[in-house]
Amino acid sequence: MGLRFTASRVRRAAVCLTAVAMSLAMTGCALLPGRSLARDIGQLNVTSPELREDKPLPREYSCKGNQGSPPLRWSGESLLEAKSIAIVLDTHTGSNAAVNWVVYNIPPDWTELGPNAAEALPDEDTGQAKVTSGKVGYEPPCDDKGTYRFSVYALDERVSVSGGAPLPEVLKSIADRTIARGRLTVVNIE
Repeated sequence: MGLRFTASRVRRAAVCLTAVAMSLAMTGCALLPGRSLARDIGQLNVTSPELREDKPLPREYSCKGNQGSPPLRWSGESLLEAKSIAIVLDTHTGSNAAVNWVVYNIPPDWTELGPNAAEALPDEDTGQAKVTSGKVGYEPPCDDKGTYRFSVYALDERVSVSGGAPLPEVLKSIADRTIARGRLTVVNIE
């Protein structure tokens, strides 16, 4: 009799715990193990008059050309809440990964950068970080076979890092302030 009573209590407790866990999960509560404490991130649409999703990077925007950074455009409802914009170009080639460009504190009312913007950013408060190679500014991709992701981030405040801050510090600052993001991915180089 005592064994049956204990098994029944264990079953009831398990059912109650399952119900509580499901309730918390359905409400998005982050108290459950494995749930992220990150906030919901809005979506941005990223386009370019020169780049096409899943198509090759035009040669002139690689280390084989001389155009510098490509033009980029972005849009989305989350931009109304943004206090600044950041752009990150990262490269994945086989087992290697690198960051080729980080520009931050772009004014929130801007919705595009023209070609070669990395060389002459028109706003003095806009900064560029040192990339994987150690260079500040746009480091054109060089590997003919790779994935090149141009990510645009809407931020809830400006990035405040000291001049010459290490790349991981700048990227963390961008990640901590992101309220929306979008990406344009190109593959290989023409």
